[in-house]
Amino acid sequence: MKLTSMALIVTVLVTTATFSQHSVSAKLIDSTTQKPIPFATIAIDDRTGVISNDNGDFNITIDKKITESDSLFINCLGYEEKRIAIKTFTDSIIQLQTKAIDLSEVFLTNKNYTIDEILERVKEGLETNYDFGYTKRKLFYRESYYTEMLKTDVNIKKSTIPEFNQAFMDSVVSAIPRNTDNHTEILGELYGKIESGQPQKMDILKASRLYDKKNEVTFENYEDRFNQIIKKHVKRDSYFKIKSGWFGTKEEIDSTFFEEEKVDEETAEFIAQKQEQEAKRKENFLKWRKHTIHNFENDGFLAEDTDLNFLEKSRKYDFELHDFAYLNNEFVYTISFKPKRGADFEGIMYVNTQDFAVVRVDYKNVKPLRKFGLLGISLNEYLKEGTIIYQKNDNDKYTLKYADASFGQRVGIKRPIKIIEKNKHVKGRRKQNEVTGDIHFIVKNIDKRELIVFESDPITDADFNAFNEVPDVTPTYLPKYDPEFWKGYNIIEPNQAIKDFKIMDSAN
Repeated sequence: MKLTSMALIVTVLVTTATFSQHSVSAKLIDSTTQKPIPFATIAIDDRTGVISNDNGDFNITIDKKITESDSLFINCLGYEEKRIAIKTFTDSIIQLQTKAIDLSEVFLTNKNYTIDEILERVKEGLETNYDFGYTKRKLFYRESYYTEMLKTDVNIKKSTIPEFNQAFMDSVVSAIPRNTDNHTEILGELYGKIESGQPQKMDILKASRLYDKKNEVTFENYEDRFNQIIKKHVKRDSYFKIKSGWFGTKEEIDSTFFEEEKVDEETAEFIAQKQEQEAKRKENFLKWRKHTIHNFENDGFLAEDTDLNFLEKSRKYDFELHDFAYLNNEFVYTISFKPKRGADFEGIMYVNTQDFAVVRVDYKNVKPLRKFGLLGISLNEYLKEGTIIYQKNDNDKYTLKYADASFGQRVGIKRPIKIIEKNKHVKGRRKQNEVTGDIHFIVKNIDKRELIVFESDPITDADFNAFNEVPDVTPTYLPKYDPEFWKGYNIIEPNQAIKDFKIMDSAN
């Protein structure tokens, strides 16, 4: 039995840089569908390699003089490995053929297992196939955060403060950016046990933050914008208190996010969590980011408390064995899973036919992971999808090679709003005037994370304890995309949104 094959066309541009650096850029395209081919491994040797991004793009830099023996190796799920001599390469198109699989070859040293037998062996191998010990991981991590304001309605019902009319409130709303994005990129080395929850140390070699400082979407930025508009348009000798509003303030406006007696625990916890995250991110870049990266590399199917629990709670899923595939010169089972008892995810996993290790998972949620609404506040965590790829290290254990994930949520607030004017110099009750109305905001957030581990080297606990961090590391601020910033480094090729990023001047 032979699997059908198809060609893969790779358009490659090879350029030579100074200091004997060679840069190879490419876009992987399926010749039949014309769609990009993501997550292919492109390597020079066991220590130098990258992954094509979700648009099929990659760039690999070779920091040495190229010799006749240096080759580029391209591995893609289901395809024969392609070897290209870099020094003599002149073509602009590379075609990869799928691996023609003969089932007799697969079963030469293996039996024809049932799906239940395969799953049982996968579970038995979770403790032995994967490396949970001390390692040093050289990695590149990118996190992109996209925000879109879907609704920004403020309706004034009654106002005895002339300045606070509908036109003024419309001007406040118009100052809120409709679409924003920011991107954090880190090249570094992470030390510690890979196991979830273990302490980590990190050496950040280079890092950047690409964002618009003025339009960064935080509680503090909204507060500052509102205060600036108040100062500009309202000249009264008063201060204002906002009840049941969107903003929390510390200056002229003495406000609360909710009236205290109406705060429910889940909503208050959500708001407090967002504010704490913002504070931690700004307080200590190294501490916050190593924690984020370590959590992300464990956000898979190995941890006991993971969302992606299709193995731990396999009774909640239906599994189906499909055709065999070919990955990194080895055969793998292709197994799909989908929920049958209230589980959250569907997807495909690829299992090595020899040691029954899961070497790749593609997954997507089939229902919201978290959803609540109370007192006009709503949260819908509607998206979690991604890809996880493992490969063996020097311990002959599997460690994470690549992870890509997108998290999406919608946050809404639909509540009455009251703005009360109080005079600073009047004794007794200081209330002068007030504005009443309604607000309805809906914001959509997409958090996209990408992680590639270039090297994963086993270390001892003594090596871990001996390493000393440099805590006061700050990323380089970039107001626009700079193609020179990562020149000479191997990273995940940025998508078009990052390449197009630049600050747009806007007036309040």
